Amino acid sequence: MKPHAPAPDHSAQQRALMNAFFCTVKHYFGSWSELFEGIQDPRKPKMITYPLNSLLFTGTFLFVCRLGSRRGVQAKLRENSPSQAKFESLFEVETFPHGDTLNYCYQRLKVNEVQEMLCRCVERLIRKKVLHTQRLLGMYYRVVIDGTGIVTFQTQHCPQCLKKKMTNGETIYYHPILEAKLVTDNGFAFSMMTEFIENTDLSADKQDCELKAFYRLSRRLKARFPRLPICLLLDGLYAGGPTFRLCEDHDWKYLIVLRDDDLPNVNRSFAAVWPHSPECHKQLRLGKQGQIIQDYHWAETLAYTDTKDYQHSLKVIDCLESEPNSHGQIKTTHYKWLTNFTLTSYNVPLLANHGGRLRWKIENEGFNVQKNSELNLEHSYSKDPSAHKVFYLLLQLGYLIFQLMEKGSLLQKDFPKGWGAAKYLAFRLLEAWRNLMISTPDLLAMGEGRYQIRFDSS
Repeated sequence: MKPHAPAPDHSAQQRALMNAFFCTVKHYFGSWSELFEGIQDPRKPKMITYPLNSLLFTGTFLFVCRLGSRRGVQAKLRENSPSQAKFESLFEVETFPHGDTLNYCYQRLKVNEVQEMLCRCVERLIRKKVLHTQRLLGMYYRVVIDGTGIVTFQTQHCPQCLKKKMTNGETIYYHPILEAKLVTDNGFAFSMMTEFIENTDLSADKQDCELKAFYRLSRRLKARFPRLPICLLLDGLYAGGPTFRLCEDHDWKYLIVLRDDDLPNVNRSFAAVWPHSPECHKQLRLGKQGQIIQDYHWAETLAYTDTKDYQHSLKVIDCLESEPNSHGQIKTTHYKWLTNFTLTSYNVPLLANHGGRLRWKIENEGFNVQKNSELNLEHSYSKDPSAHKVFYLLLQLGYLIFQLMEKGSLLQKDFPKGWGAAKYLAFRLLEAWRNLMISTPDLLAMGEGRYQIRFDSS
């Protein structure tokens, strides 16, 4: 009989998980007080039981461990002795705050200060060159802007609710958001900035919408990151003169999906030009056996006049990708993008495969993960408009920290075979927090010293 493999040392693994969590935060963002610096405490000092950084830590940790609701704090963190002991070691408070305490505090915070904290986190990652190797063409940070719904109500939740009449005659009230996420080839999707789509002007004839929010978000993004070389990755909703002018004014590059029914004059011009431009053609074979065929055509200086009579000279990349499916049948997919990059036979495939097609990461690594996991993006963490926004932004912070921890190198030694799906890593971290017995000096020492965190750059 073969000898059994030695059982894993769960205590060592739990310590490694705790260490990775604290090392990741301290390495990139400093102490918890430094991380939340700039968020002002509106409470009366004499009535404070929990320091503000302890309340913000609790909200962030709720999402790192994917507890799914405010009640999870009560069930998983408050009613557990090792958990409370760690919290006391960190913040000198005996018990975790109740979920209602978080809600009460977050109602009074300034949302723009919490947003700035998140912007500062992404800025630190950029300055520390964590994303240096993940730039498009070695220069541009890829930023996807897209919207999604987060909460829906059957009755009006607040005066800022958007409303929509359904085909069955019912009216729903909802709160969508517009996100600017920095995405990378190796799977990161970090929230850089959020614009909440809501009816702030109650006397307006029309509701707020994604396009209006896009212009607001773009101005804020340029003001906050004025010198950052950005390439916007956008869907066909934004294919129009205002977006082209905005990118020119902000000195941004862009790759915008061009659908067949968008900008008909541009589509017709491209169809007329590319058959007569053999120099603007390239074919690639990808895959281990060259089974994926990409056929590229492109064109430059396509004239377009927008509704404001502004003249634009546009460039178009067209790609037909053919790939056999599991039954051996050839499946062909058509892609087309508008861009303001100068196009060459060298950069066209790079712009397509590492630029335009990464737009889907905001759906996959971004919204889908946050909606279809215990992150519970569509859950109403608070009915108060301000607290709801603070919870949303802390969800983005928790997910950012989790991604750095998940993709970093600190856990590779103790988990050589990995840990399966991301939810299992969150569960193991929670169990380590709840079960690992550790002294206060040892806990506070986690993250100290010199160490490196590496990421897969493939």
